[in-house]
Amino acid sequence: MTFEATQGAAAWRSADLQTDQRWIFSIDDKGRRHLEQSVRRAFDPARDLFDYRRSDFDFEPVLPVIRAALEEAKTGRGVALIRGLPREDLTEDEFKVMSWALGLYMGVPRPQGKASQYMSAVRNVGTDYRSSTGRGYSSNAELDFHTDSADVVALSCYNQAVSGGMSMVTSSVAAYAVMRDTFPNLVELLHEPVHFSRQGEQAADEAASYPHPIFDFANGRIFSRWNRNRVTAAQKLEGVPRIRERQQQALLQFDELLRRPDLMYTMFLKPGDVQLLNSHVNLHARTDFVDHEEPEKRRLLFRLWLATPDSVRLPESWRVQYRSVEPGAVRGGIFGHYYDRACIDFDTRQAADLGMKVAHSVPASAAAVQ
Repeated sequence: MTFEATQGAAAWRSADLQTDQRWIFSIDDKGRRHLEQSVRRAFDPARDLFDYRRSDFDFEPVLPVIRAALEEAKTGRGVALIRGLPREDLTEDEFKVMSWALGLYMGVPRPQGKASQYMSAVRNVGTDYRSSTGRGYSSNAELDFHTDSADVVALSCYNQAVSGGMSMVTSSVAAYAVMRDTFPNLVELLHEPVHFSRQGEQAADEAASYPHPIFDFANGRIFSRWNRNRVTAAQKLEGVPRIRERQQQALLQFDELLRRPDLMYTMFLKPGDVQLLNSHVNLHARTDFVDHEEPEKRRLLFRLWLATPDSVRLPESWRVQYRSVEPGAVRGGIFGHYYDRACIDFDTRQAADLGMKVAHSVPASAAAVQ
């Protein structure tokens, strides 16, 4: 069986998402009010995110919508949008906790950077995206097409920018098929590993960069991993193999394909929207944006990286970044510099709540405190 037959829905084109919008889900007014009341009852400004449990939040009336959207992201097109979260009557901190609670119903959140943070505020704080330690989520720059380091990425929108900040998504399954059919002499080069920089966020047992193919297979499925900014940064590191000319040509051609109008779908996330993306079958990017002058109005989204129940096996080549490739396991993330006992305990507790396995190795510094 070909990967197209296995992952047919994930091989979408932009016209498919435009004409068939079953990937968009809505929470009705009753569900919205219920969410708002549940979050307000549970919210405590003195509590850390790790202190919350799924049982603190009664989301029962909206769970069918949440589960359907997550299933679409996991096994359907790989992209889903939930509209209608309460926004107007929730503070920024309450909305953040609600976004976290939704994640607790979907999977095990994963750490996302040097600070080992399990939720990132996507807002411009002046980061230089192109620097050796730059991260796109804390800048207002246009971002390259890339994949995040988790099974599913959840982005919940609190504020929009004045202009820009458009989300762009392309199916990596469809892009690979086009590469194979149009550039058969280049596509095999995308199966060769290139080095990705860890942008200075590596844990104690990790190197500054790691080799990884752009595409690989497992059990008849195709998986993608790409981030030009990190690959470019890795080329500046000592000891990293140089990218060959033909390999560079394949990478450039692939990048061009991702922006083709027939492949790329664009959308603006509005306050109260949650976008779910399957990192293994989609790549995403963002246009640059102009922000509001008032701090309380500036563009703000909350990002979760999730290991989800009933996930599929990953290619063995994914282990260097995900630490585990076993199906249904807690995997992925950037462990960073502060992954500690509290993180281990949270991973273990949340995995138990969802019937998942904690199969990943932990950084040497964290292992020392177990």
